[in-house]
This record gives sequence, C-alpha cells and structure tokens, in this order.
Amino acid sequence: MRQHELKIGKRSFLLSLAVLLALMILATALSYALPSGTFERVTEDGRERILSGTFREVEKPHIAFWRFFTAPFEVFQSDDAVIVGTILIFLLLIGGSFSILLACGMVSRLMERIAHRFAAARYKLLMLISLFFMVFGSVFGIFEELIIMVPFCIALSRRMGWDSLTGLGISLLSSGLGFSAATINPFTVGVVQQLSGLPAFSAIGFRLLVFVSIYAVLQMFLLRHVKRIEREPALSPVYLEDQAVVVSDEPVHDAKVDRGLTLFAVGLVLLPLLLIVSFFVPALSSILFPLIAVLFVVLAFVSVLASGTMQFGAAVKAFLRGMAGVAPAILLILMAMSIKLIMTRSLVMDYLLHQASARFEGLSPLSGLLLLYALVLLMNFFISSGSAKAFLVLPLLLPLTDILGIHRQVAAQAYLFGDGFSNLLYPTNAALMIALGLSVVSYPKWLKWTLPLQGILLVISLIWLMIAHLIGLGPF
Repeated sequence: MRQHELKIGKRSFLLSLAVLLALMILATALSYALPSGTFERVTEDGRERILSGTFREVEKPHIAFWRFFTAPFEVFQSDDAVIVGTILIFLLLIGGSFSILLACGMVSRLMERIAHRFAAARYKLLMLISLFFMVFGSVFGIFEELIIMVPFCIALSRRMGWDSLTGLGISLLSSGLGFSAATINPFTVGVVQQLSGLPAFSAIGFRLLVFVSIYAVLQMFLLRHVKRIEREPALSPVYLEDQAVVVSDEPVHDAKVDRGLTLFAVGLVLLPLLLIVSFFVPALSSILFPLIAVLFVVLAFVSVLASGTMQFGAAVKAFLRGMAGVAPAILLILMAMSIKLIMTRSLVMDYLLHQASARFEGLSPLSGLLLLYALVLLMNFFISSGSAKAFLVLPLLLPLTDILGIHRQVAAQAYLFGDGFSNLLYPTNAALMIALGLSVVSYPKWLKWTLPLQGILLVISLIWLMIAHLIGLGPF
C-alpha cells in the first residue's frame, strides 16, 4: 500500500490475534481451575481499596462456557466500559486524522524538512526525540496521550532510512520507559507515596539517577538497532512489512501544503502546552485523553481546509479510510481487555492476590522486596492502571513489608518498577495495543524486539532496588 493511508497489516493483525486468543484461553482455564474468593472493599475519595484480613473463599460463580466467545464484547458492560469506549474512539479519531494529513502531503513535507535539517545529525535527532518522550512520561505521567505522535515518529524513521520499530522506539518505548523511571509523575510517584505515608516526591535524587541510567540504556539499544539496519536493511524484523508501505522520495514543494503545514505545526505546539497545563489542573487531566483526540481531528481538518490542499468531501473520505484502516485493532483491544474480565467475574483475582500476600510471612527483607516486585509485575498484567492498582495492592502489602523491616520508600520504588516497565510488555495494556494498531508491527515482533531490553531493565531495576535497600533509602 502507498503511504496515503494508515492501515494495520494483515499479517501483524493475525499474529497479534493468535497471541491474545491463547491468553484468553489460559485465563479461562485458570478461572475454572483456581478457587474463587473475595476481599471486602471500601471506597474512599472515589477510589476502591481492599480491607486487609477480610479474604474469604466463596462458591465459584456459574459462568457458561459460551461466554468465553462473548467476553470481548461484554467489556462494554463491565466497570471498564467507559475506559474501553474512550480508547476505541481515540484510536479511530487518530487513525482518521492522520490519514487526512497523509493524503494531502503534509506528513511527507514535514518529514522532508526534518530529514533535511538533521541530515548530518541523525543520531542526535533520535536521542533528542527519545528524551522528549521520556521526560514527558517521567515528569507529567504522560503515556497514552502521546500516542498521537506515534504515526509521525514512524513516518520520520522511515524517511531517515530506519524502520517502523525505530519509530515506536523513539515514541512509545521512550514514553513508557520515562513513565516507568518516574521522577515526579503524579499518577504513580504521587499516589504511591501518598498511600505509603511518605513526603510528596521524596527521594527525588535517587529517582533522577534511575532516570539517567534508563535513558542511557535505551539510547544504546536504539542506536545499536538503527546502525544495524543501516548496514543491512533486511535485518529489520519488520523489513517485509515496511516494504509493503511505499514511501515516496519525491520532494513536496506545493505552496498550499507548506501553508497547511505551518497552520498544523502552530496548532501542534499547543498540545504539549495542554499536557503541561493538565499537570496543574486536575479537572483538565481527567478529560485529557479524549480532549487530545478531538483537538487533533479539528487541527487536521482546519489546517487542510484552510490551506486549500483538499476539499471537504475528499478530506472526509480520507478520514473514513483512516478509521477503516485501524478498525481491526479494535478487536485486539477488546480481546486484551477481556482477559481481566474473565479473571474477575470468576472471582479468581482476589484469590491470587491473597495467596501472594500470604507468601510474605517469614521472608527476609530482601526476599520480601523481590516478592513485592514480582507480585506487582503479575498484577500489572490484569490491571494496567498504576494508580488503581496501588489503591488495591499497597494497603494490603505495606503492613507486611513493615513487619519484614523494608523501608516504605524502598517498597514504593519496588512498586513503581513492577508497575512501569511491563506496560510495554503485556498485550493487556491498551496503550501498547493502540500504538501497534497504528503501525505495521505485530505484537509478537514487538515482544521479540523488546525482550532483550526488558531483560536488561529487569537487572537494572533489581540492582537499584538492592542499592536502595542497602543504603536504607528513606524517609522510613
């Protein structure tokens, strides 16, 4: 296909579909095989919290086997219905908007300008873009909201002679690792330290060192990849998929396109400002995700129509083509979200959490710290929201870590590591599946590409945790 539309590849779709289907089958098997149980819960300030010591086993709910097939659609009747609907609308709006910009030539022109400007400093450009995304993730807790930039980064990477994985690396991967190596991220650091009774954003120096180390590792990973495919493009894991997307090398010097691009660039600059403002305005933060999608649609239509590069009818047709191109990713997202539904409606999730918490008794402080890390890693597969998971897990586990003599600051850092990095690993994370749906990269190929990096990050995070424990990172 030519690069005038945004479309998920058929092969990528089928591979991702197969992985999610296997995970749904596994979740269903566990829902039948494991006992059911439940904790008592209370709601405080709109947040649900588990009451420690209230677990009891209950009779397993009768769930007809045929509901395995309807689970992806039953998420619209679950507690996550609003979130799921917002995610799907976001995906469609971004896919449609980017298709307009592709069709009128603005994306090609923008990539041409950037490629010309950084022709002699291509690696510097890669590191700067990656740093931008990491900082926003680390400081403002911006992850899903930056997905609108993924198609641009993929187009830029192709223009620079790299591949779609590089585009995902400098955008999605960088944002996710920044979110994981949080410095003052209010949605993770702020919430976790509040629940732990710690001073707000304490131990910032330690977390800055963590951020620098993660950034350095990511740059080595990305630079090694791009230098490898520069020498031999066919070594790219997505070489065939990228070859199917024909990118024109012909320069675009239409005055209308330049005028439209200027309008679009001015509007695009406002988006980072909006992200920063939302950091200080909680009411704006709560609607930021859908608001960005709507503004992006308006920006695409206004810049194209005002420049005269396309008529309204042609723009609408391009918008609909873009929506249709990314629509298959909807099924993948619904299947990913259904895995949590399968486990929770069978009342197995609380049983797993109870069994894990019971394992803390009699452990050494270091073993308890590692178990906390592992438990959060496991829970993140089912509950990707860092703040929601914190309200469920930490009130249950912090008293146990206190008994083991683990400083709460260290326990909080173990939670942050367990919650963060696996966002880029698990297919149950909606942001990951949206970003892959906007590219030609299948989940299995993404997993294969990032697994070595995940292994390195696991080792680094464990080293930082041991250092924090040995130096008694505090307060308390």
